[in-house]
Amino acid sequence: MLSRPRRNRKSSAVRKLVRETSLSPGDLIYPLFLHDGVEDVPIASMPGCHRWSLDGLMREVESAHRVGIGAVVLFPAIPAELKTKGAEEAWNDAGLVPRAIQRLKREFPEVAVITDIALDPYNSDGHDGLVAPDGRILNDETVGVLCRQALCHARAGADIVAPSDMMDGRVAAIREALDNADFTSVSILSYAAKYASAYYGPFRGALDSAPKSGDKKTYQMDPANAREALREADLDEAEGADILLVKPAGPYLDIISLIANRSTLPIAAYQVSGEYLMIKSAAAAGWLDERSVVLESLLGIRRAGADMILTYFAKDIAPCLGA
Repeated sequence: MLSRPRRNRKSSAVRKLVRETSLSPGDLIYPLFLHDGVEDVPIASMPGCHRWSLDGLMREVESAHRVGIGAVVLFPAIPAELKTKGAEEAWNDAGLVPRAIQRLKREFPEVAVITDIALDPYNSDGHDGLVAPDGRILNDETVGVLCRQALCHARAGADIVAPSDMMDGRVAAIREALDNADFTSVSILSYAAKYASAYYGPFRGALDSAPKSGDKKTYQMDPANAREALREADLDEAEGADILLVKPAGPYLDIISLIANRSTLPIAAYQVSGEYLMIKSAAAAGWLDERSVVLESLLGIRRAGADMILTYFAKDIAPCLGA
């Protein structure tokens, strides 16, 4: 007897009944850039994205929330004069990010506010960690600063802190620091498998956060390695992470799948700036249909095992998705 799988594809209604992977606005996290200015500034390297003023940030979160986006993650553009070798601005309670958190939680208490825990926006060297005179990235000294930064964001009202630095032991240290300060309800979304990727270029342009010398290959992961990602994820889970993240998403679907099949924690994936820019550029040239490709790319990330996706397309694609 001839098998006819096509019977399950014969109409839109039937296709919906047998669909294995779903995508809704609640699965998306919206990354937002902010700066301490009065104007919203378009980002040349990321068409459609802006460095938002605090007022602009509130308007953007309001419009995103109206279409079902329930979580945002903040990335600050820090003026050069505030960047230091010790990254002291990272834990300034009166700084840009704490002020943004406080206002967001006041105006949109139902929106989950996630903050980036890393030093590259604040570090005059442009690295995620403190840099020794000989160019080495100092792991343990950096972890101490990351704890201060996480506590600063927790005091401001952050729901989730997201260490993206890839220093060893930072999840355990941040968890201990938060718990000791009675912030036991603040979650940790750990960048468990963050690769030293060429796809980050537009993001670094948006924040002026590229390393001033060297690269990030001594702390971010080698793109050739998969089993190492499992080791990193296992360590972060054991240290107290609540959510594990893979970055980038599209080129690392196998890593998402490996970790999702191993861990019982929720899995996040970051569709990064290079992925965004490639789709935007091809669509602008008329070579791809943007909406269709964005939907397909996000479904692929979900199908690989991601429970949530950080994507710059979040607000625009949400109206195309079911509730």
